[in-house]
Amino acid sequence: MPELSKKRERERLKVQRDPHYTKLEPGAYLGFRRGPDTWHARFRDRKHIQHYKALDGIASDDYDGAASAARDWFAQMGATGVRSVKRDTVRAALQSYLDDLRRHGRADAATDAEGRFKLTVYKDPIAELGLEQAAKEDFLEWRDRLVEGRQPRSVNRQVRSVVAGLNRAAELGHVGNPSVWRLKPLSGDGDDDSETAVFLNPEQRKTLIAAATPFAALFLRGLDLTGARPKELAAATVAHFDGKRLRLSHRKGKPPKPRTRYVVLNAEGIAFFEAATADKLPGAQLFTEDGSQPWRRHIWAYEVREAVKAHNEKAKGRARLPLGLGAYAFRHARISELLQIHGVDPLTVAAQTGTSLAMIEKAYFKFIPSAMQDKLANLKEKA
Repeated sequence: MPELSKKRERERLKVQRDPHYTKLEPGAYLGFRRGPDTWHARFRDRKHIQHYKALDGIASDDYDGAASAARDWFAQMGATGVRSVKRDTVRAALQSYLDDLRRHGRADAATDAEGRFKLTVYKDPIAELGLEQAAKEDFLEWRDRLVEGRQPRSVNRQVRSVVAGLNRAAELGHVGNPSVWRLKPLSGDGDDDSETAVFLNPEQRKTLIAAATPFAALFLRGLDLTGARPKELAAATVAHFDGKRLRLSHRKGKPPKPRTRYVVLNAEGIAFFEAATADKLPGAQLFTEDGSQPWRRHIWAYEVREAVKAHNEKAKGRARLPLGLGAYAFRHARISELLQIHGVDPLTVAAQTGTSLAMIEKAYFKFIPSAMQDKLANLKEKA
């Protein structure tokens, strides 16, 4: 069956007399007729008689409106197996899922899921958002907020739990579009997740920066020249640049403690940061979202996604940028090129980028020259 919730898929449908249908519930279907681009509903009653209805007044690009109108009609007909329609919040939908688990004797699974929801959803603004009104961007921004202090794999696990809950809630009659909350897993966007890390070559980074909005382009260029964590650079002020080096800070360890380092800049980097600090007070942010607001994680994540989208709409084949990449890709690229292309020793790279030799070896081993690999292996054996 076609995925009618996606405009691109609807445009690919064959023009024919009968609508193309997708199942909303057992025996209940939503249809789209290509050509006039109109919405239709169909259901089979208990006597196995098919009933049809044209959903007049629904715009051709309004899948959610069409699905809602179809469900309303199913409920009015009464003779179907369609569950009652429930228009509720994300929190209520997830609670319905938990109740269903317990009703089926899965109390342990419900307790585990409830703990996840309390940690990741119930304290977040998305909890009170109407499931029917929620957009893909709402769930992407929610996930961006989860990234704070968590590794991508951990975030992906939490997201999968919520998606499973909302999928079941939709089956139980909660109105919503499953394609909205089904998110592609995050790529490795942290130091300890090298297996899925996205590495951008110089041309790709240049392309991404060119496709970004002006303020985002400056921020990404700063990441490109320093290999900083996005959060570090977002917190940097004019006073942190001394004319040759940039002072950056991050928290590490358990409990996390602040750690400061100085990133040595090349001539190109010095010129860039001189321009970035010109005519600004010492306490001013180096980079902002709009000229005043300091960068926030969900905003830079959104800007990167939009830049990738803008570029890929025009690019083809290998010229397209990989989906799922984040601002952290600039850090991955900087570290790998310092090791592989510029031949900087891992100890210096670790000091410059605020990571450890163990992490360098774990995440970037293939970029370390073979002679240095042997030395690191020898050190490990002696230890």
